[in-house]
Amino acid sequence: MKRIRIGMIGGGQGAFIGAVHRRAMRLDGGFDLVAGCFSRDPANTRETGAALGLAPARLYATWEEMLAREAALPPGERIEAVCIVTPNHLHAPQAIAALAAGFHVAIDKPLATSVPEAEAIAAAAARAGRVLALTHNYSGSPMVREARELVRAGALGEIRKVYAEYLQGWLSEPLEAAGQKQAAWRTDPAQAGPAGALGDIGTHAHHLLEHVTGLRVARLFARLERVVPGRALDDDDMVLLELEGGSSGALCASQVCFGRENGLRLRVFGTRGALEWDQEHPNELRFTDTSGAARTLRAATGATGEASRSLTRLPPGHPEGYLESFANIYSAFARAVRGEGDPLDAPFPGAAEGVRGARFIAAALESSRTGRWTEG
Repeated sequence: MKRIRIGMIGGGQGAFIGAVHRRAMRLDGGFDLVAGCFSRDPANTRETGAALGLAPARLYATWEEMLAREAALPPGERIEAVCIVTPNHLHAPQAIAALAAGFHVAIDKPLATSVPEAEAIAAAAARAGRVLALTHNYSGSPMVREARELVRAGALGEIRKVYAEYLQGWLSEPLEAAGQKQAAWRTDPAQAGPAGALGDIGTHAHHLLEHVTGLRVARLFARLERVVPGRALDDDDMVLLELEGGSSGALCASQVCFGRENGLRLRVFGTRGALEWDQEHPNELRFTDTSGAARTLRAATGATGEASRSLTRLPPGHPEGYLESFANIYSAFARAVRGEGDPLDAPFPGAAEGVRGARFIAAALESSRTGRWTEG
């Protein structure tokens, strides 16, 4: 299997998600990280690169320098793809430049801070003919895939109600005031964009809902709150949803639920069945059929279908979770870059899903501002 040479923008010392991406892309051996601009601080980039064993000549002071110098290398040496794990406001310029330079792109969510920026990234990917993967990693979970397949097979009948929630408690206190790096940029409109909790975790809940049900949000009514005094962006959100076909639901995203860790949960109710998935127990999917009997389907067992098993790595009873779902996204991204086929119909989210997420955020912001239902 050919390993893809990849460079990283962001993810230096003190960052969280960059290290997750690096571990995920290594898990299946599909990538060689050979270059990087890991920070605006060149010293941080040098320290990060040294810790990763990268050649000093492939560590760059700016991301612009990295793209230009890598593109000038011979085809057999230059990077083939770029991983972008910077704060949200940098996604659009970096992704568009990387695509224009001829590189494939993997980018952390949200795709961009506005609909025009998201659409510009999608257009750049189309012009360049390059692969763009958006790391909504939960879609790489085997039991999320099982839930999607159950819905598509009609096991739930017609979808009536959908509830998605993502509850965290880590921002219950004003950590940004104490200089905590992750809190500081996520609560800063100049870096995070116009949405706080909604852009950080609500976009995950929105993508999960549409990915599993196959239904798009048609209209929404949002109330975005700032619970912690002095905070510039929303930290507690409630959104009522109208979906295609007339079904309805609700989405809750909050980072001020004291004691909650990473509570992403999806519940789908149809005319013939129901399902429930909880990210903190990712190897289980609760399914209720027409008899009213509730069954817990377990990953890697005979209870799951082929699509789910294609994302499963370990025998029954051996837990898989966050990193493995990320790695499933990166493995599918690698197959796409190599031009290979894929056993799944939607192996990873791309530009279209990123534009959908940007439109959802924009609609929720508009609804909260006006106090009216808004097209989603």
